[in-house]
Amino acid sequence: MSTVIRSVKRMTRTENLIELPRSGRPATYSAAFNLKLTGFYCQTHPFENSGQWTLRWAAAHLKANPEILDASPGKSTIHRILKKNSLKPHQSRYFLHITDPDFFPKMDHLIKLYSNPPKNLFFFDECPGIQILKRLVPNIRTDKTRKRLEEFEYIRNGTMNVLAFFNNANGKVYAECQPDHKTDTFLKIFKTHVSSCPDKEKIHYVMDNLSTHRGYPLCKTIAELSGIACPPESQLNNLQKRVEWLKSNNKKIIIHFTPYHGSWLNLVEFWFGIMNKKVLNDSYGSAQELKVSFEAFLEEWNTLLAHPFNWTYNGKGLHKKAVNRFAAILKYSADKLEISSLTKQLKLMLNLFYNDFNKVPQDNWEYLFNVVQAQEKIVRNNIMNENGPQKKDRAELALNSLLSALKNYTEQDIGIAA
Repeated sequence: MSTVIRSVKRMTRTENLIELPRSGRPATYSAAFNLKLTGFYCQTHPFENSGQWTLRWAAAHLKANPEILDASPGKSTIHRILKKNSLKPHQSRYFLHITDPDFFPKMDHLIKLYSNPPKNLFFFDECPGIQILKRLVPNIRTDKTRKRLEEFEYIRNGTMNVLAFFNNANGKVYAECQPDHKTDTFLKIFKTHVSSCPDKEKIHYVMDNLSTHRGYPLCKTIAELSGIACPPESQLNNLQKRVEWLKSNNKKIIIHFTPYHGSWLNLVEFWFGIMNKKVLNDSYGSAQELKVSFEAFLEEWNTLLAHPFNWTYNGKGLHKKAVNRFAAILKYSADKLEISSLTKQLKLMLNLFYNDFNKVPQDNWEYLFNVVQAQEKIVRNNIMNENGPQKKDRAELALNSLLSALKNYTEQDIGIAA
């Protein structure tokens, strides 16, 4: 307090708010060195293109090789410099990159559906391969903090699959535990759920692109439940034709498919996350034990906890993010891209360019063009090394089409969809 009073008096007397210089030990490392150290820790690897530094490992490596930074800071120094810069390069998180060329039209369709939902809208998905784990020792609690302690080692007791329908109107869930999620299992629970809905009203389902969700058996089942004739298999002899028929509005049951890598657009996934925390983290000695706990939670959810999930996301900014992320992948990892994934992403960029040009700033389009040009040789070399001739042709066509579109835009210096 005395220091504050003294400082206020001095500032009032001198009308100067700047603190006086303080004595103390001068900094051992300069600001330039701090930047070099940060770059070393964040942008290099212990081995060629692999491995992640730890503080202790980096300190030992710099001590053994002081010529790298012309210094050998200790572990605490490295930690302090990184912490000061608010960098945490040891942390990571997963991301789900957009690869579906038609991702944005599919996303826009679902967002419009959610903003004006039909009366009977359900979200369906499977939670497959749930491991049934039995801990060797029951959980215990400490005497002082009563903190729960969990045994690390466990015994595997098989797997379980949960198939669930989330009701958009009230948040209630119809779900079953099943030993598998094959076509017959899926169709059986699908029929059961349809039978619980009003007879003469249309039913809308949102689901992903699993093969059982787009096969001819589902077409036959939906035709039967809708009271109409199913087109012969010769007319629905490929995936695109079946999907279009399943999506068609001229029948009682209508399927809406999420984009590939778009599971986050399916609201039942949020419920699976809740269910996972409430049920799956415990120890179970058998499938029956897990099933009993799951069904008890399901009853509790539908009785006390069920509520609609309010969808507010409108997709704003995702177009720009998709372009920037693909540019970053090309810039830093062009030589590691798998050809099928590369082709899909090139087609996605081309579709964005022609259909959603104005949703991405022009600077980002120009940056993408510069990156594609800079990495073109590497990308073409990857394509040439592909063994499959059809994959090779599709990738080359997609690359040429995107380069041509971006080149024409930059040369003309005009927008495509003004």
